Amino acid sequence: MKTRLPLKSPALMGLAALLAAAAGANASEVRVAWYGGNWGDAFKTCIADPYTKKTGVTVVPEIGTSNTTLAKLRQQQGKPVIDVAFLDGGISELAQADGLLAPLTQAAIPNIANLEPAAVYKAGGKDIFAVSAGFYSLGIAYNKKEITQAPASWDALWDPAYAGAVVVPSPANSAGVPFIAFLANIWKVPLTGLSPVYKKLHDLDVASYFDSSGAASNAFQSGEAVIGAHFNVGAWGLADKGLPIGFAVPKEGVWATDARLHLVKNSPQGGNGAQFINQALTPESSQCLADSLYLGPAVKGAKPSAAVAGKMPWGVGGSIADLNLLDWTEINKLRASITSDWNREVANK
Repeated sequence: MKTRLPLKSPALMGLAALLAAAAGANASEVRVAWYGGNWGDAFKTCIADPYTKKTGVTVVPEIGTSNTTLAKLRQQQGKPVIDVAFLDGGISELAQADGLLAPLTQAAIPNIANLEPAAVYKAGGKDIFAVSAGFYSLGIAYNKKEITQAPASWDALWDPAYAGAVVVPSPANSAGVPFIAFLANIWKVPLTGLSPVYKKLHDLDVASYFDSSGAASNAFQSGEAVIGAHFNVGAWGLADKGLPIGFAVPKEGVWATDARLHLVKNSPQGGNGAQFINQALTPESSQCLADSLYLGPAVKGAKPSAAVAGKMPWGVGGSIADLNLLDWTEINKLRASITSDWNREVANK
């Protein structure tokens, strides 16, 4: 005969208390995948801290690049752990195509109404799958001691004077594939015939092809690089440390994308996640990110302080309209072939 515990036995009451405590702990946190380094520091200061202050909900960060986070989301698809994910443009569309994201609604996230039209991303023109936390660009970073005049053109990377001291992103970095597409665009090369772009990149005498923005910054910091394609966020971050680094917006323009916020499909704390995203879309958080990370504000009316206005991704006096925002649907179709061709025609010197 099985022994039945009384309805109010210490064992059952203890189990109930543990389950309630576990549920309470889960309900009082939200897990957010974001980038490392100064990016993560800024997300904490500008979004997580004010969010926690308002709601009492703890933000638990999951540090990683966009590619790392996408891999996690794919692995966790059956039982997600992450509630909110920061992903770069392009990787964002891959996550949406894989069915990893929940739609964002203005009912759950009222501050969507505050966003610039270019900062709202819809699947098939219908459901919103991502919103922007701010824009950044890939321009030319350079050592001002070695290069006294800001480079005016992307052709400067091929100047023999800088041979062996140039950095550009590899396809392992989320900027690598779009950088190739951007070069094809400014050189009037069709995406269906990229051989001229690969040849020119093959002939470029580089210090390294960087896999992360941190690696690019390290190359400038060590003196290994004196010029290269780098993000405005990374370049100005080095300047803030006292290094003689400048950032140029060449005459052909800059490739740009944004740090996007996503709600993970079937996440454990979707409600908390929606509230976190709503906080990120406030003018206060947007301005904070502009001042600390040099992200171009995605929220209407949010303006960087005068001290950093010239460090926005579009340069002095520009706006979102001046950025080259790529067609990710087209580029993602070619992502695998571009990576393969890069490895064969560029990296394999």
